[in-house]
Amino acid sequence: MQTRNKVFDDISKLMSNAMGVAQGAKTEAETAMKSWMDRWLADRDFVTREEFEAVRAMAQKAREENEALKARLDALEAKAKKKPASRAKKS
Repeated sequence: MQTRNKVFDDISKLMSNAMGVAQGAKTEAETAMKSWMDRWLADRDFVTREEFEAVRAMAQKAREENEALKARLDALEAKAKKKPASRAKKS
């Protein structure tokens, strides 16, 4: 019985070591892939999230200003249309 236990112990140790090596290889592969992806993305001219959010905020502000200016222009145009009619009555 002692020899069987020794064989099973050796197989168990071998499997444990193999799992450790596999885990190390997995970690190394993940690190290499992440490094490759970072380099690939850096070579492209993608914007960062911060840059995107800044431009998005500027566009939103410009839209709001355009809406305010449109409302002001519509009011001025409506006022201008009413003035000539009142001048015609006076003449």
